[in-house]
Amino acid sequence: MSDASAPHADRAHGLSEPDPRRWRALWVCMAIGFITMLDVSIVNVALPSIERGLHAGTSQLQLIVAGYTLAFGLVLVPAGRLGDARGRRTLFVVGLLAFGLTSLGAGLAPSDTVLAIMRLLQGASAGLLNPQVIGTIQQMFRGLERGRAFGTFGATIGVSTAVGPLLGGLIIQVAGTQSGWRWVFFVNVPVIAVVLPLALRWLPRPRPAPGRRPVLDVVGLVLVAATVTAAMVPFVTTTGTGDDPRRWWWLAGAAGLGAVTAAWERAYQRRTSSAVLDPDVLREPSFRVGALLGMAYFAGFTSVFLVVTLYLQQVAGFSALQAGLVATPFAIGSGVAAHRSGRLVATHGRALVVAGLVLVLLGIALTDLAVRLVGPPGVGWVMAAPLLLAGVGSGMVISPNQTLTLSHVPVARGGVAGSMLQVGQRIGTALGVAVALSTYYASLASGAPGRQAAGSALLVTLALVVVALVVGFVDLRARRRGEQSAGRSTPTP
Repeated sequence: MSDASAPHADRAHGLSEPDPRRWRALWVCMAIGFITMLDVSIVNVALPSIERGLHAGTSQLQLIVAGYTLAFGLVLVPAGRLGDARGRRTLFVVGLLAFGLTSLGAGLAPSDTVLAIMRLLQGASAGLLNPQVIGTIQQMFRGLERGRAFGTFGATIGVSTAVGPLLGGLIIQVAGTQSGWRWVFFVNVPVIAVVLPLALRWLPRPRPAPGRRPVLDVVGLVLVAATVTAAMVPFVTTTGTGDDPRRWWWLAGAAGLGAVTAAWERAYQRRTSSAVLDPDVLREPSFRVGALLGMAYFAGFTSVFLVVTLYLQQVAGFSALQAGLVATPFAIGSGVAAHRSGRLVATHGRALVVAGLVLVLLGIALTDLAVRLVGPPGVGWVMAAPLLLAGVGSGMVISPNQTLTLSHVPVARGGVAGSMLQVGQRIGTALGVAVALSTYYASLASGAPGRQAAGSALLVTLALVVVALVVGFVDLRARRRGEQSAGRSTPTP
C-alpha cells in the first residue's frame, strides 16, 4: 500500500481515532497478549502441585501443558480470517469472556481430565484473541509508530513468557503446594474483569469497508484447522519416555492435508479473492523469512525455561518460587530491550534481529556451562547473568522480527497474516518442548546425572536458535546485496 493511499485506507479501517485513543487501545492489546502468553509458561512450575493435588500421571500433565498450545495454534488462522472479514471488536469481547470462564473452570477442575479439557478450551480462547491483537495494531498504527507499538507489544510478550515461572512460583508459595495450582488459573479472572470494560470502551468499532463484504471460506478454515492439528499432535503428546512412535504418522497426514489445503486455497482465491491463506501474503519474501525465523526461534527460546525449571526443581532442589526467580533477569532484559528495539528496527532492520540472536546464543551457551559446572545452590546465581544476556537478545528478536515480517502486509489482511505468523510460533514451541523434554528424560533414563541431562536438552535449544540465526543471516545478506544492486543501477546525477 502506498503512502498516498494510506489516508483513504485509514478511514476505511477505522483509523481516524485520535492518538490517545489508539495508545489506550494498545494497552488493552498488551494486557490480552500478556495473559494469553503468560499461560504458556506459568503452568510449568505448577506441575508438581497439580500432580499432588489431582494425582495426575505423566501423560495427563503433558496434555495439560501442551493442550493449551495445541488449541491455541489450531484456532489462530480461522480467528484471524474471521476478524478481518467480520470485525475484530466482537471477537475481542467473545474471546475475553471465554478466556475468563475457562480460566475459572480450570481453577475449579475436580480431576486431571476436566483440567485438561479446560486447558484446551482456554487455549482456543487465547487463539481467538491473539490475531485480533496483531490485526488491531496493524490497523491503528503506521510507520515509526507501528514499530513502537510492536516494540511495546513485543516487550509484553517477552516479559510474560519469562515471568510466568516467577509468578507461578510466587502464587504456589503463598497458596500452598497442595492447591496453589488452582490460583495459577484464578489469577486471570480479575484481569479479565478489568480489561473487558476497557476493551468495550477503547477498541475501535468496525466500519464497513467500501465494496462487497468478503466471502467466508468455510472449507478452507476446516482444512487449515485439520492440517495444523495433524502437524502439532505428535509434538504435544510427547512425555519424554515411553512414547508411541506411531504418533509421527500424524506428520504424514499433515503433509497430505497441507497439499489438499494448498490446492483448495489457490482455486478458491481465483474464484472469490477471499481465501483463508492469502497467496499474496505467502508470496511476500519478508513474510516467509520472518515466519520461518520466528518458528525456529520460538522452538529454541521457550523450551529453555522448561528445561531450567525442571532441572532446578527436580535435580537442584529449588522451590517453585526459587526456580521462578532464576528466570527474572531474562524477563527484565527482554522487556527493556524489546521496548528500545521497537524504535531501532526502522533504522537497523534485519541486522538488529541477527545481533539479538547472537546474544541469545551466547546466553544459552553460558547457561549450559553454568548447569554443567556449578552445583546447587550457587547455580541459580551463576545463571542470572547469562539469562539476562539472553533476555536482552530476545527483546531484540521478537518484536523487530514481527515488525519486519508484517511490514508489507495490507491492513485488511493484518489479522490473518498475524495469525499465520503465530501458528508457526506455536508449532515451533511445541516442537522445541517435545525435543527438549525427550532429550532430558531420555538422558535421565540412561543413568546420566541431572546436570548432564539438562545440559543435553539446552544444547538442543541452542541448535534451534542457530537455525533461526542462519535464516536471519541469509536474509540480511540478501537484503544488502539488493541494496548494493539498487545503488549501482541508480544513475549518477
